[in-house]
Parts: sequence; structure tokens; C-alpha cells
Amino acid sequence: MQEDVISLIKENVIQGRITKGDEGMDEGMVGQPGVTELVEQAVASGVHIRDVISKGLSGGMNVVGQKFEAGEYFIPDMLASAEAVGAAMQILQPRLAASGIKTKGTIVVATVKDDLHDLGKNIVSILLRGAGYIVKDLGNNVDAQVIVDAVREENPHFLGLSALLTSTMARMADVIQMLEESGLREQVKVIVGGAPVSEEFAQSIGADGYGADGFQAVAIVEALASDTES
Repeated sequence: MQEDVISLIKENVIQGRITKGDEGMDEGMVGQPGVTELVEQAVASGVHIRDVISKGLSGGMNVVGQKFEAGEYFIPDMLASAEAVGAAMQILQPRLAASGIKTKGTIVVATVKDDLHDLGKNIVSILLRGAGYIVKDLGNNVDAQVIVDAVREENPHFLGLSALLTSTMARMADVIQMLEESGLREQVKVIVGGAPVSEEFAQSIGADGYGADGFQAVAIVEALASDTES
């Protein structure tokens, strides 16, 4: 029973179905339970929350990532699956706290000052939540001082900075410099991403990692988390 509902959660993440009223990638799925109904069912029947997240939600997104890289899925398909995971995590977050299960870490994310684009950041946030991280999303067009203040107040393990415009990329360097001046740089790992950003640029401004897309961003965070623990 438990494995059956987890398999259904995974499949419906792949299909991008949040509720039973949603269509999927395949025909004839309307009326069948979606991710949110299945997650509620799993919790009610005693399935461990960790299994729901790792095997169901993250397992489904791993398949979505493979399909995206293979050209079988496009951004709208990936976003539908990511939104399904986000809806599930809203259900699970209070239960995670109540159960005493430790999250993997806390991440503050923001699109830098003068940049209003946040689709990529939003996808990254949802994927990170699905992977078991607590995400504090500051939004877009965020001033460097606001980001630095959030790092001081939230004491996150990671800081994710996004920019879609070449004209706003320099704001990322501003944030890192302000973190250094505030004595906060050593306590947080900084990951940068966005269409104009590259590995070379990330290294040039002193970032700890670079994610070309949401899936790579999660992989970088996981790798940095492992390095910190070892």
C-alpha cells in the first residue's frame, strides 16, 4: 500500500498534476487523485514523510529533470511538475516541523536589484523545497543590503542569487562584497545562476557555485552540503 501511493505520487509529479481536476501529460487522468490528494492520503495512512519527499516528490522530479535534459519536456512541463511539488511541500512543511525531522538546511534566494525576472528563481526554490530544504524567497528586484540583512537574520547555510539581465549581473558581486564587509561571507555558501551567468563569472566574483538551471542548482547545493558535513 505504502509503495503504491508513493509510486502514484511520483507518477503524478511527472505528469504535473496538482489536484484530481488537472490534466496530465497523458490522456484520461482527470478525476484521478493528484499530488496533493495523494500526499494527504499517504500521510493519513502512516507513510513516512521522508519517503514521501525522497521517493515520491524528489523521485518524480529526478525523472522530470532527465526528460528535460533529453528534450522530451520543455519549461512549461517542468514548471507544472515543480508547482505540484511546491503544493505538496506546503502540506508537508508543518508536519515536518511537528515530526522533528531535520531539514537539510536553510537557503535564502533572491533576484538581484533592478532585475524583475523570477521564473528561474521560483523553479529553483520549488525544487529545493522538494529536496528537503527550507527556502526563504526574498522575491525579485532585491536591494543588496536587504539580502545581507536576511543572511544576518536567517543565518542560512546557502544564499542563491539570480539575474536574467547582463546589466544586473554585477549586483551579485556587490552582494558578495557587502557580505565580506559585514563579516558574514564565511558563514554562507553563495550560489549564482541565470541566463547570462557562467561558471567563469561565478568564479570571478567569488561565488561558491553556479547552477545553469534548477536541477543543476540543486545538485550544486547538495554537493556543497556534503562537503560541509565531511
